[in-house]
Amino acid sequence: GIGFWPSRSCSRHVGSRCGCVSWLATNRSFPALRSSHTSRGVFSVLIGYILAEMTEDMAKIRTNLQPAEINPWYRANARELPWRAPGTSAWGVLLSEVMSHQTQVARVAPIWEEWMRRWPTPEAFAAAGADEVLRAWGSLGYPRRALRLLECARVITELHDGHVPRSVEELLALPGIGDYTARAVACFAYGENVPVVDTNVRRVVARAERGRPVAHPRNAELQEVAALLPADDLEWDGPTFSVGLMELGALVCTATNPDCGACPVSRCAWVAAGKPEPNPEEQRKKKTQRFAGTDRQVRGKIMRVLRGASAPVPQRDIDVVWPDAAQRSRALFSLLEDGLAVQDDAGYFHLPR
Repeated sequence: GIGFWPSRSCSRHVGSRCGCVSWLATNRSFPALRSSHTSRGVFSVLIGYILAEMTEDMAKIRTNLQPAEINPWYRANARELPWRAPGTSAWGVLLSEVMSHQTQVARVAPIWEEWMRRWPTPEAFAAAGADEVLRAWGSLGYPRRALRLLECARVITELHDGHVPRSVEELLALPGIGDYTARAVACFAYGENVPVVDTNVRRVVARAERGRPVAHPRNAELQEVAALLPADDLEWDGPTFSVGLMELGALVCTATNPDCGACPVSRCAWVAAGKPEPNPEEQRKKKTQRFAGTDRQVRGKIMRVLRGASAPVPQRDIDVVWPDAAQRSRALFSLLEDGLAVQDDAGYFHLPR
């Protein structure tokens, strides 16, 4: 989410596709429901509690984050990233956002530039083969993103005459495009003044507006950020404000060791409160799996063999990449299942075509 200029689990998600209503971060205890409740009554009770939480969250917004401070700071301090160049197409914006997901911008930039030279439009990319795309993706990580981008480009070509759609709703209908990416493309490619919330924005808002040091996905976060956006008729540009919040979180209001002395925000609730430490609930963190020794590392090694091969490879070429036969077999099977590898009738392996 820090990629462009100007994921969260949905297992318990309810409401609109915009993610405005979810139970992901709800800590309320819902009341016990008796058998006498009708289905409509149950739904009303649950929605009532969700709306109550959203109202409570919205009441904490102080509007300390002002476009008059954020926008000039961004213009003076924004990183020079290739997709921030004037004239970058909506396709270029979409590519940058998908590539930057869970991937460092420094790794993304050269691959993005190569892709834009090679496939400057969705139509050009849609004509590429899956093997060609996976080789071009290289070691960027999470290669299923590359195949989903290929599906996305083909849908754009077939249903949208080769033009990346403009609205959040149409973008959400594209393969592999989630809520964050849809909003980012609408905002940064087309100038739509819609809230865009990534990890950096979430953290900046939590500190500056609510006085809390860390942030997790919450029910009201889209409404919170929407309330901070400058009105369309004011002098301060909404999309610049949105990307400014992201850049502020990436460069200054970082997760660890924030540089408060360099922050343009003159009124920060967290600083005013004495920079309190996270409470026990805020300290809960999503478990992150180490990379070394994991199936993901083994998958990457097998993919490297397949990308580098000009012809299908025998099992023995794969066997040498990892000593643990059971883990190696599991990783290979998962690649086959994900459509990232194919086994031919002779038992050899290659990239999908």
